[in-house]
Amino acid sequence: MSPDVLPPLLLLLWTSAPCWCAPQHTCHPGDELLGRCSTGARQDRAACTELNLGYCNDLDYSRTIFPNILGHQSRVEAESGAEYLLLSVIHGLLNGECSPEIRLVGCSVLASPCRDDKMIKPCRRTCEALRKDCSHAFEAIEMAWPYFLDCDRFFASDQEGCFDPLAGLKGKVELALSSLSPEEPSTIIQFTYTSNSQMYSLLKRTAAKCAHICHVYSIGRSTEGRDLLVIEFTNNPGQHELLEPEVKMVGNMHGNEVLGRQLLIYLAQYLCSEYNLGNQRIQTIINSTRIHILASMNPDGYELASSEGHLLNGWTNGRSNAQNIDLNRNFPDLTSIFYRNRRSRHYRTDHIPIPDGYWFGKVAPETYAVMKWIRSLPFVQSASLHGGELVVSYPFDFSRHPQEERMFSPTPDEQAFKQMARTYADAHATMSNNDTDRCGASFYRNRGIINGALWYSFAGGMSDFNYLHTNCMEITVELGCDKFPPEAELYPEWKRNKEALLSFLESVHRGIKGEVKNTDGNGIKGATVSVRGIRKDVTTAEDGDYWRLLNPGTYIVTATAKGYSKVSKRVHLPHRMNKAGRVDFVLEKVLTFSALLQMCTSARLLTLFFFLITPFLHRSPWSLVLKTTSFPRWTAGSGLIPTTSLSASARVTEVWRGRRSRGGGTTSPSLAFHPRPGC
Repeated sequence: MSPDVLPPLLLLLWTSAPCWCAPQHTCHPGDELLGRCSTGARQDRAACTELNLGYCNDLDYSRTIFPNILGHQSRVEAESGAEYLLLSVIHGLLNGECSPEIRLVGCSVLASPCRDDKMIKPCRRTCEALRKDCSHAFEAIEMAWPYFLDCDRFFASDQEGCFDPLAGLKGKVELALSSLSPEEPSTIIQFTYTSNSQMYSLLKRTAAKCAHICHVYSIGRSTEGRDLLVIEFTNNPGQHELLEPEVKMVGNMHGNEVLGRQLLIYLAQYLCSEYNLGNQRIQTIINSTRIHILASMNPDGYELASSEGHLLNGWTNGRSNAQNIDLNRNFPDLTSIFYRNRRSRHYRTDHIPIPDGYWFGKVAPETYAVMKWIRSLPFVQSASLHGGELVVSYPFDFSRHPQEERMFSPTPDEQAFKQMARTYADAHATMSNNDTDRCGASFYRNRGIINGALWYSFAGGMSDFNYLHTNCMEITVELGCDKFPPEAELYPEWKRNKEALLSFLESVHRGIKGEVKNTDGNGIKGATVSVRGIRKDVTTAEDGDYWRLLNPGTYIVTATAKGYSKVSKRVHLPHRMNKAGRVDFVLEKVLTFSALLQMCTSARLLTLFFFLITPFLHRSPWSLVLKTTSFPRWTAGSGLIPTTSLSASARVTEVWRGRRSRGGGTTSPSLAFHPRPGC
């Protein structure tokens, strides 16, 4: 990066670099206090003074001492230095990352606390932890770590006596959150574990802060009565918009696997705050996608696991719900049905109905709530966040051979699933690395992804149910070896997963999308969109829109609906296409064989009816009026209803093209009697 292309703030710092990238004094900064050098003139003994630096006015102490660690002799000299200038613009330079931590630690160097006329240095461990977490932010703008935050030079060890400049930050945030009512907005991201009540409060405050793009809703309750709370992000909250894909993310299905829960809470807060700050990428995601986040599917299990904390790494209690049901084994086993019938050409291998026998078993309320949720919205793709490994697995999770616990068992959408899994794994900081020490499994050979049944087989999983019962394609993300990592790891884990989470949300905009309409321009609900060579169809939503996840390539796509013609199109998706292609279909109504048979049967019955009723019509002051609303494109004299069957006393007063009902059936003929003219 050259000076002529630097932003103004960086340019200012570039020009002043000699002033702050190296000490400005002949003696090393701080040496005067240690008696290692002398300025040649006798100095008055240093004493504590009031802290009066504008950008450091929120520290946990009010008195400091000069000269400071850097050798500044007074407040005026400190404020005129390049170090203070950097602290004043650091938030903008780093786009809000590591803020206010960098500023607080920098202020602890410029104005260290003073007690009994003695300086107390900031702790080295705090500096080292901050540098580990925030070096990437400086690297992103090609800027070196500030010299005055040299952890070895200007900071002290615990044994020497020091203070933690960030100790009060956690307490302040918790106090601020606790002082707000659930209705008051807050998008403060604090990387700590949250209880169930804190989670509900955070999500509600986030929704209040960003009411124009999100709202919260409950899909049901857990066994112990806790809400299964979802936060939704879209530019039109609460409404499905035409051609806008719906994505869901589910965490904490196993109560002791808690990292996914926390990451989804952070993601919700991040989406809200970044949208309001004008982050173009986040605004594009939210304005073009409807996102649903269920941070905790098993709040009862989490309540039990959190009582033990991270000391046992979550391997003990809390996996199951309060009924001791493993929720990821509790969904209908549709995969076995798929395997039994996949060789039959006439058996549908998608949108498999739930077997009646399933309801005779024990269905957890959490499972039932999620099943209703999945069926109620036209989800396109989904991710379920787990813990205990570092890998992304994709369906099928149940082996095609019951006796084989580890057998590659692909779905018809194997290639699309692999691409979805790689999207997350490749964007993750370490998941696709060639690291041979990965929780005991060798996933590095496949770049951090694996077919679920090849890893280990189980029936009743949520991902298989999504795929075989609905249009939705779901992957399972194992976030790391620790199911319940220490709290100090939450922020680093967020940094490792943030890009992967955002990339996953963006990846729904691939393949094709469109509308299936009739010749009147109305969308056809429940129409089928199929791709030649992939035995898995998707169906249209309420307004006739659909989405089909596909990899780049050439496909023959066909749209069909009961009572309508079939339309096929050849579609080419180039490799560099960064959004879903638009493919619309217009279907014409057709007279099917079953409809024709029904009409012929109705015609025979009408002929018999007219034969029996004709003698009475000759004696009655009423004439028969026939409305043939079920006979499209046919008139009474077309041959289906013989004209000879209509007596001279009966008049056909109205015949028009039949309209098919929304359910796909035709309306029945209606008979009406009217007074004869002249009677």
